[in-house]
Amino acid sequence: MNASVLAVARSLLFVPGHRPERFGKALATEAGGVILDLEDAVAPQDKAAAREYVRAFVQQAEPAQRARLLVRINPVDAPEHAGDLQALRSLRDRPLGGVVLPKASDANTLAAVAEAAGPGVALLPLIESAEGWAQADALARAPGVLRLVFGHLDFQLDMGMAADEAQTELMPVRLALVAASRRAGLAPPVDGVTPDVGNAVACDTDTRRAQRLGFGGKLCIHPGQVALVHTAFAPSVAERDWAQRVLLANDTAQGAVFQFEGRMVDAPVLARARRLLLP
Repeated sequence: MNASVLAVARSLLFVPGHRPERFGKALATEAGGVILDLEDAVAPQDKAAAREYVRAFVQQAEPAQRARLLVRINPVDAPEHAGDLQALRSLRDRPLGGVVLPKASDANTLAAVAEAAGPGVALLPLIESAEGWAQADALARAPGVLRLVFGHLDFQLDMGMAADEAQTELMPVRLALVAASRRAGLAPPVDGVTPDVGNAVACDTDTRRAQRLGFGGKLCIHPGQVALVHTAFAPSVAERDWAQRVLLANDTAQGAVFQFEGRMVDAPVLARARRLLLP
C-alpha cells in the first residue's frame, strides 16, 4: 500500500507545482515524500499550468516513485479546488501516495477528497487554523487519514499570534495534534517548515523539538534541509547502543521484569528500545 512509505517518512519536501524541472530532482533526494504543491508556492496565473505539469508527471512516474509523491491541492474555499479534485480523479489508475489538504477543518471535505483520489491514497490534513485545531480528533479519525500535519505559520496568522523563537506559545497546539494522532491510532504527525532555509541551526532546533514532542516528521522547503531533519530525528549512537543492550538483557531475562543499569525494565521500556532500533 502506498501509505506505508509515507507513514514512516521523516521528511516531506515541497516542490512548486509550476516547476516541473524540479520534480525528478526532488525524488532523487533522500526525502521520505515529495509534495508537488498546487497551493501557496504557485501564483494564481500559474495554477492551471501547474495542475497539468503535476498530472503529466504523475502519469509517467514509476510505482515506487508514485508511492513517495503527494499533491497539496488548494483549500475547499479556493476557486481552484474543484479543478484539483478533477485532476485527482484523472489519476485514479495511477494513484499517488497521498494528498495534502490545506486549511483542513471538516471531515466531510476530507471525504470528498478521498472519493476523488481513490482507494489507497493517504490523506494528510494540514492543520492551519483555530477551527482545524478544534476539529483535530474528527480529522484524525476520518477515513483514509494517515497523518496530521501542522502548518504553524498560517496557524499563527489565523490566531493573531506571534510566537517567540522557541515557539513556546505553540506548545499546546503541537501536543494536541500528537495526542489526537495517538487517540486515532495514526502515524505520528508532521511538523511545519523552518522558513530560514540557510539556517541549519534553526532547522536542527525545530526538528529536535518536534521529535521530543512526539512528532515523526517535518515539512521541508529546500533539499538541503532533508539531511538535517533525518539526522535530528534519528536516534543517537548512545541511544541505539542502550536499546541493543536492553533487548539483549531482556532475552536473558526470558520475559520477566528485570533491572538494567538501576532501572526497572517493563513493557513500555522495551517498546521504546525496539522503536529506537527501527530503520
